Amino acid sequence: MKFLYPLIFILPLLFFSCQNTNEKKQRKMKSSTNDQTIVEREIEIVLNSDDLMRFDKNMLLVQSGQKITLTLNHTGKMDKSIMGHNFVLLKKDVDVTSFAEKAVLAKNNEYIPEGDEVIVYTKLLGGGESDTITFDAPEKGYYTFLCTFPGHWGLMKGKLVVK
Repeated sequence: MKFLYPLIFILPLLFFSCQNTNEKKQRKMKSSTNDQTIVEREIEIVLNSDDLMRFDKNMLLVQSGQKITLTLNHTGKMDKSIMGHNFVLLKKDVDVTSFAEKAVLAKNNEYIPEGDEVIVYTKLLGGGESDTITFDAPEKGYYTFLCTFPGHWGLMKGKLVVK
């Protein structure tokens, strides 16, 4: 019986000290998890196009202010005078049809019309070529991207979603 008295006092102390240690570990794990939600400052996007007039992605997701490195690949074989592709990112609320109509008339500028409706664009590519551009993601919202080669914008367009 004399052996039981010390255990009565020691066991509760051990139990509560172990419980505090577990709570500290759980708090540490939660803060680690929260640290993992920090957005990466840079993102690399590869967008492929082909001789069938299509991009392999129609939605690109990024965070506002994030540095974007975008590579456009033309995986087809046709020359850019026949099946040229580019990536043109428009500002918010630009009327795509109106912009595409102006782009057709800008052959001497690789189908990029004069004005302030564009955020960024790649050069016009032929089969087997690629181009890489780097830019900062704009403010939160939805932005249209498209290929401005005549007749392509109807099929070759998508959205850049900035969170």
